[in-house]
Amino acid sequence: MNTNLIILGAGGRMGSTLIRLAANSNDLTIAAAVEPKTRFVSNLPEHCVVAANLEDCIEKFPHAVIIDFTSASSTMENAKLAARYKNPLVIGTTGLNAEEKKQLAEYAKQTPIMMSPNMSVGINVLLDILPKLTAMLGADYDTELMEIHHNLKKDAPSGTALRLAEAVAEGKKTKLEDVACYHREGIIGERPANEIGIQTLRGGDVVGVHTVYYMGAGERIEITHHAHSRENFAGGALRAARWLAKQEAGRLYSMHDVLKG
Repeated sequence: MNTNLIILGAGGRMGSTLIRLAANSNDLTIAAAVEPKTRFVSNLPEHCVVAANLEDCIEKFPHAVIIDFTSASSTMENAKLAARYKNPLVIGTTGLNAEEKKQLAEYAKQTPIMMSPNMSVGINVLLDILPKLTAMLGADYDTELMEIHHNLKKDAPSGTALRLAEAVAEGKKTKLEDVACYHREGIIGERPANEIGIQTLRGGDVVGVHTVYYMGAGERIEITHHAHSRENFAGGALRAARWLAKQEAGRLYSMHDVLKG
């Protein structure tokens, strides 16, 4: 089965990687590439439509799967259009707030939508494991997370770090917003036992490093995921697009759903 794609943010780092991988696939066709600065889109296959915005091309490609790695505000507008035209939508955008996610869940009742802050297979396996590991270690282990990304990343902490922290909070049987600590400075007193620290580093061209620390008496467990290139995320997004093209609307899907097949 061939799947048509509409790639948003086609001139960006992720968009360029998606185009390159999809162009080399036997079962994917890049029907349209959307980029406000259309002159910066290159290496597109013949007959691919280039548009400045989604509204200019979506009607031409019914059922094409849209892949969106743009910004929170752009994603919400794109999701509204996808729901109106019933095009499946894969969202890799980070920085979406609770209200925006709630609205996406409503759009998902009209068209299939899959959202994940990280399309990596490894990260999504960690999301499955961390609640169990946290519960087994128990309250005697302090839990901290650290994430490192390139100096052009706009949101902090990363969406992936927040999802990992949510998985840890699930294992502690609490909500992240009740125990998260994003900043420490000055005389802060003793560390609360149930706290989950989330620290952010930015610099260079780091694609993404996430580490979860469990620190107990006499030992420390460190679980680190290194993303070596954006191909890791792009490959996951294309896998999600193939899967989503066969799904029905009804609820907001996650990468976990994709991996379960």
